[in-house]
Amino acid sequence: MTASPEQHPPGLDLEESVLRPVRGHHAFEACVEQLGTAIRLGVYPLGSALPAERELASRLHVSRATLREAMAALREAGLVETTRGRGGGTVVTLKPRSPSARAAARVSSAKRQDWLDALEFRRVVEPGAAALAAQLELTDVRREQLEQAHDAVAHASRPAPHRQADSRFHLTIAALSESPRLIEAVTSVQSALHEMLLAIPVLETNIAHSDRQHAAVVRAILAGRPDRARRAMEHHCDDTAALLRGLLG
Repeated sequence: MTASPEQHPPGLDLEESVLRPVRGHHAFEACVEQLGTAIRLGVYPLGSALPAERELASRLHVSRATLREAMAALREAGLVETTRGRGGGTVVTLKPRSPSARAAARVSSAKRQDWLDALEFRRVVEPGAAALAAQLELTDVRREQLEQAHDAVAHASRPAPHRQADSRFHLTIAALSESPRLIEAVTSVQSALHEMLLAIPVLETNIAHSDRQHAAVVRAILAGRPDRARRAMEHHCDDTAALLRGLLG
């Protein structure tokens, strides 16, 4: 649907300003972030229809399959609703559907700012913890502990055990760094992250992507490659942050 002149002044393309081509291996999270931000900022006002799937996919430079996954995440979060058939489409609703999403919608601006700060802090400390762990000569016992922590996340079949196993995995990496300050910092950001992740839907696409990133981090640590471990954890932190910014604002 083309926006009316009242919504978009002639010559000003807000979509062009907000929606940008995304990177292939981070496409899902980047789509969620950009579309969620565009909805919250009024680029697509309440009650308006989003552009056609083909148009959005072209604008973001992603496959239609990736775009559909992102739209499913936005629907789960209550940002949009989709109807099928002739005359159907996706409309902005901004109606959180799940209890956790409704609770997240009532979070204060101060709390949201604290969450944002936690995401920025995480981007500093967790890649550093991964790099430091990779620098150390790990004993067989510690290598096994890391592999067990990773296996627990990869094989958790339900949301609650998966969330706990995910936290333990990141805390295990911090513990391997042997830095009490880093352990304290990672514990702090994982606590905030836990709050945020409980406020968004459980998304299988995101879980599968996270599992692949976890595996890359583990391989780099076990191979003693600190630079690679840092980069892998940075990618993981960036994608999680993009998803949370898109769904929580």
